[in-house]
Amino acid sequence: MRLGGGVEKPYRNPEEWLKWVKELQYSAVIFPVDSSADPSVVQDYLKVIRANDLVIGEVGVWRNCLSPRDAERKAACDYAKAQLALAEEVSANCCVNIIGSRSDIWDGFAPENYDPAVYDLAVDSIRDIIDAVKPVRSCYSIEPMPWMVPDSPEQYLQLVRDVDRAGFGVHLDYVNMINCPKRYVQSTEFIRRCFELLGPYIKSIHGKDVSMEQAFTTLIHEVQPGFGTLNHKEILKMVEALGPDTTFFIEHLPSHETYMEAAAFIRKQAQDAGITVL
Repeated sequence: MRLGGGVEKPYRNPEEWLKWVKELQYSAVIFPVDSSADPSVVQDYLKVIRANDLVIGEVGVWRNCLSPRDAERKAACDYAKAQLALAEEVSANCCVNIIGSRSDIWDGFAPENYDPAVYDLAVDSIRDIIDAVKPVRSCYSIEPMPWMVPDSPEQYLQLVRDVDRAGFGVHLDYVNMINCPKRYVQSTEFIRRCFELLGPYIKSIHGKDVSMEQAFTTLIHEVQPGFGTLNHKEILKMVEALGPDTTFFIEHLPSHETYMEAAAFIRKQAQDAGITVL
């Protein structure tokens, strides 16, 4: 498997960025500039990545392609197309976004997020983004979220079928779908179900951890790997079964030091499970 994560130290050029990547011992990376970068800058980073045997797991979008405001929704979809074109250019495993929200907050919860008409709009938007770029080396993908489609592996599989495009893949964030006590206490079984249903379509994975408070009502927190209850040895076996270049990214940590701690924890769990982190 390939391990990557955030780079919290500042950098001004590929050499400075690579210094931090090497210190973190990443073998997978999120592409460090977006589609607004000068083409020569994109190529400079790509040369460094290829020269150091790094796999580009993701190009991010993180825009609301279901915004209730038409101008914002159009701008988000246009940016998604540009980011997917960048992912195709650099042969990233995927270009990833969330499906979007009808909330005033781009990633927020709203009753309308589950309306059939909004689902149809999401499918049409995803098709439009993919059809505009027609990716071959990369694909567009959706990160699951706790309060919008898809929030279960079954629903994600249905989304794959409804989009019905070869250029659509799965970005697996199993922690974001652990949104109830049953999935929390049966996390290994739930995560195994995710891999069983979605394995052929998975292009990249977010690796996090969860902790639930013994309080009313349910409070489930995302935490640093190793600070929660997930069985990482079993999870990493599922990741490795997808292939040695499968990318597994740590995210949402506050500092370079915490990323180093989390990466060391994942490497140790992999070692104990007999898995090689390339």
